[in-house]
Amino acid sequence: MGVVSLFRVAPEGGITAPKGFRAGGLHCGLKKTPRNDLGAIVCEVPAAAAAVYTTNVFQAAPLKVTRESIASGGRLLRAVVVNSGNANACTGAQGEADAYAMRAAAAAAFGLGEHEVAVASTGVIGELLPMDRVSAGIAGLPAALAASGEGAEQFCQAILTTDLVKKEVCVKLDVDGCEVTIAGAAKGSGMIHPNMATMLAFVTTDAAIEPQALQSLLGETTDLTFNMITVDGDTSTNDMLLAMASGLAGGGELAPGHADWDAFAAAFRHVCETLAKAIARDGEGATRLVEVTVTGAVTDGSARAIAKTIVGSSLVKSAVFGADANWGRIIAAAGRAGEPINPETVDIRLGHILVLSGSRPIPFDEDEALAYLKGDTVNIFVDLHNGKGEATAWGCDLTYDYVRINAAYRT
Repeated sequence: MGVVSLFRVAPEGGITAPKGFRAGGLHCGLKKTPRNDLGAIVCEVPAAAAAVYTTNVFQAAPLKVTRESIASGGRLLRAVVVNSGNANACTGAQGEADAYAMRAAAAAAFGLGEHEVAVASTGVIGELLPMDRVSAGIAGLPAALAASGEGAEQFCQAILTTDLVKKEVCVKLDVDGCEVTIAGAAKGSGMIHPNMATMLAFVTTDAAIEPQALQSLLGETTDLTFNMITVDGDTSTNDMLLAMASGLAGGGELAPGHADWDAFAAAFRHVCETLAKAIARDGEGATRLVEVTVTGAVTDGSARAIAKTIVGSSLVKSAVFGADANWGRIIAAAGRAGEPINPETVDIRLGHILVLSGSRPIPFDEDEALAYLKGDTVNIFVDLHNGKGEATAWGCDLTYDYVRINAAYRT
């Protein structure tokens, strides 16, 4: 990203690392197995809040409640309560009432105003929440909260569905001589084709930042990170990325033009990009992370569209799973992206292996390519030689296990 040295990765940090935040999780009975399925993040002061949501026209009830909380609360929040195992989506008036009831129960449990609380849900679509279990669970959340790494761990576990691993990241940087922390946690494994965005993700920071500046940064960063991943081309009904800034680290209020703004924006992007790549790598049934970098496009936007088309191609994903160096899948996907391409000037590399130059095949060692494609991460480089636009997208291979997992998702 060019300015990584301006911040420091904190390998042990979690969502509670920024000053003022506690988190926790517990099992309330939404999942059949005794795994955490209810969690919360709570800030000790009103935090600047920003969010982006799925563009799916069928939007789950919790999104409406969260939008209302942020708008009615002056873009300030104190808490977010999240359940997994049930999406509370396409559940009509009762589902909406249940989302409001979750907000009210959390507000009462934490001693907050209702508009200081956001709500999120993830899981099976079309089933009503068992509100007796949810309400009882929310009542037990205050005792489960902690400002420690254990609190962050329990929250991470509470938001997982088909995920195999938790996803969290933490970085630190200096702002006006004060140490500022940014941390994130996310879930996502299937129904991943953000536009924004197919997952739940939460970012906390103790930086002082005006809410509108945070919203603008969140939107810009999302376009370069979460909106550049795909697992299966499906955009869900519940997707939300929520950021909260407590301002407790000290230092001046951050906004474009501040001396440390670029460093903060780079650190913020690192958090989002790390979570986005973790989601792609943990795609349902995936065995490899696929990273596609497109250069030489007419614009950055064109490069983004081409990169995401390639990484989302079922044929490209299948070829990666089979460790088949079939570059024809790649160039075909690029050509259907609907963006300007000169069909005579395209180069393609699989890692360091050049397979196409000037849109003409280059002899390569099949055994070397096979060995490369069997690695944990597959990098595909496409140079269009048609401009200065560039972008990177992330995805995963398409495996037999993806079908197995989704053939029995409800059962």
